[in-house]
Amino acid sequence: MAKKDPLLDEITALLAADEEGDDPERLERTLTDGYARALSLEAERRRLMKQIGELTVTAGDGDARSRQELAALIRRMKRQEGDLGLLRAQLGRLRRRHSSIVRSRA
Repeated sequence: MAKKDPLLDEITALLAADEEGDDPERLERTLTDGYARALSLEAERRRLMKQIGELTVTAGDGDARSRQELAALIRRMKRQEGDLGLLRAQLGRLRRRHSSIVRSRA
């Protein structure tokens, strides 16, 4: 998520806004979109881990091309982990905000 990410921008804007103006339905939609993105990132991470495992065997045999591909996959997985960690942290904050608003309006 190194590029401009509309979902993270939306979460950041919601977290920065005054709670009085919060729309619980908007928060819920954004949370749903965020959880869907997190699941997608987790699935991609599992695919990358599987590819890394398969390439490890080939790279261990001294195949230079496999070693380069393995290094690229590892870098990609580390970026995914960073993106997922950031997204989870933001979603946690947004979920707490949503819960607080729902409780205060009940």
